[in-house]
Amino acid sequence: MVSIRSCCKSVLNVIHQLIFEKEGVYLHTNAKRSNQDTTVPGFIRIVERDGEPAMEWSPVEEDARKAPAVFYTKKDGEEGEEETKFDPGYEPDWAVISTVKQQRRQEHPPVRETGQWGSFSLPLSELYSLRRARFSLGRNFLVLTTRGGDPLPPLHFNRGGARELLKAMQRYIRLAPSPMDGRLFLAYPHDSGALSQSFDELHLFDDTSADLVSRFIQDPYATTFGGFSKVTNFFRGALPHTHHESPLSNRSPQDAHCPHPGAELGPRPEVKRGKPLDNWDQFLDPEGRVTDPQKVKELVFRGGIVPSLRREVWKFLLGFYPWNSTTKEREDILRGKTDEYFRMKVQWKSVSEEQEMRNSLFRGYRSLIERDVNRTDRHNSFFSGNENPGLVLLHDVLMTYCMYNFDLGYVQGMSDLLSPLLFVTQNEVESFWCLTGFMDLVHQNFEESQEAMKQQLLHLSILLRALDPELCDYLDSQDSGSLCFCFRWLLIWFKREFSFEDILSLWEVLWTRLPCENFHLLMACFILESQKEELIGSNHDFNSILKHINELTMKLDLQPILCGAEAIYLQLTHCKELPLKVQEVLGLRVPSSSSEESPDSEPKETDTLLTQSETRGASSCQPYNGQTPQRPPPTYP
Repeated sequence: MVSIRSCCKSVLNVIHQLIFEKEGVYLHTNAKRSNQDTTVPGFIRIVERDGEPAMEWSPVEEDARKAPAVFYTKKDGEEGEEETKFDPGYEPDWAVISTVKQQRRQEHPPVRETGQWGSFSLPLSELYSLRRARFSLGRNFLVLTTRGGDPLPPLHFNRGGARELLKAMQRYIRLAPSPMDGRLFLAYPHDSGALSQSFDELHLFDDTSADLVSRFIQDPYATTFGGFSKVTNFFRGALPHTHHESPLSNRSPQDAHCPHPGAELGPRPEVKRGKPLDNWDQFLDPEGRVTDPQKVKELVFRGGIVPSLRREVWKFLLGFYPWNSTTKEREDILRGKTDEYFRMKVQWKSVSEEQEMRNSLFRGYRSLIERDVNRTDRHNSFFSGNENPGLVLLHDVLMTYCMYNFDLGYVQGMSDLLSPLLFVTQNEVESFWCLTGFMDLVHQNFEESQEAMKQQLLHLSILLRALDPELCDYLDSQDSGSLCFCFRWLLIWFKREFSFEDILSLWEVLWTRLPCENFHLLMACFILESQKEELIGSNHDFNSILKHINELTMKLDLQPILCGAEAIYLQLTHCKELPLKVQEVLGLRVPSSSSEESPDSEPKETDTLLTQSETRGASSCQPYNGQTPQRPPPTYP
């Protein structure tokens, strides 16, 4: 049974060896009845008693009733019966979900129910795991779980010291990332036969970083510009291929005989852009239905849309209007959508100050929106100036979206998605419903788990290795094989990489979902390929690669990139024996349920990424010889 015992200050008088001590470590309690969380200040120590190391926490005062406490309000809806076992009560940012099953209940809870916050002592031999969790107001906590499956009350290091504590712990135990989640660290006894791992390799805490990861989640763009290397270090560690390995670094022996699997793809065809869609009426029947939606999408993909038609066509591309709707039906849809919008707007407009004070989640959304509105595309005349009505519309649409999708609410970056929509439609209602259609495509990018983003980085690495294994090998050698420096590109579809006008052209191309849903990944591949000579020729290391990629913003030429990405697609689809994983990323093959990749299973699945078939190697990828590929590429006008 796990030995977690209540103790008092006198226990420190027992003969022991003090290994580590830190003041200002707050214990996070679970006071649900009062709708307030309490953090109690105290000391954290590592001590040896009779040769057995233990972690101990005790309050500053011997009588915890006299100990000063720091209060902050929890999110609404968390009231309930008080529990002896700690339960955070809300989802933390980047929280690690422990898969440890509770085997036995604690005989003595680590926090007493009498209101006197006692001390706890945990032998390090009974520590199962630790994780870093961030709760509602941005505080970061260290959560320890015992071998019985019971989490201790989280500890907040108000004055730093977490790094030093974990270094002291590593004198007695070894901390290793969980194979299921890179943010969960498992505790093992030191084993002379095991490869030791330095604490610096864990990148778990960095007291000098001012919690860069949390700031990145709250503001991925400002933080990215200021500290991109540290942000990428985090994602590199959070992805399953940690410890300076690329997803493909553990290739099988068969793959070792295919050092350049992309060399036999055949020539890349030349692609030219077409003319923009400039005649909308020719696609409408007498009742206003779009007669050939696929033809419209193909024209938009090849050439975009002239500015005068964007407002109308975008509403079809984003699902505001069905393609088969008549003019009369669209009038009815607009009236209904307008009524629905203003009903939702009234909901948040009618929230009183008193109500808002009791709703920290709503209050947090409003605060984030107000801050972001004041710095979104202010260089654009539609949003420039302090009294610009465009800013009011931007604010109101985002607040209304919170009522439309309160589970997701507002996440920073959504203002970047809305501003071009509002600029083009010049209409509050239409921009809102276009935003909902856009979010239907990318909402997973903004979810707390970030699983969709990790999946996209995996898919990007699959494509890039098939196209340019030499570049991938170089990035691997510089600890950059995870491609996490592309995170911002994929998160908001290159919004910060191109000019505002180019983004209007790019997004309407991507909304067509031609020639495949992952066309934005092909764009990323082309950009990386275009930087190959600079990256390898200048012998860039990990940090300089990040710096170079980040400095590409506003220096990229959109039209050649669109041509290059389409050429890559045609080159890959003309490959006779395209790797199955590449086919799946391009939508040429539906993955079976047993082979669907996930970030957690990535190493196992990417080991055989470039195996062309069960009996053939990479040499089976020959130049296109006229035979029909698995699915023919789309035809364009």
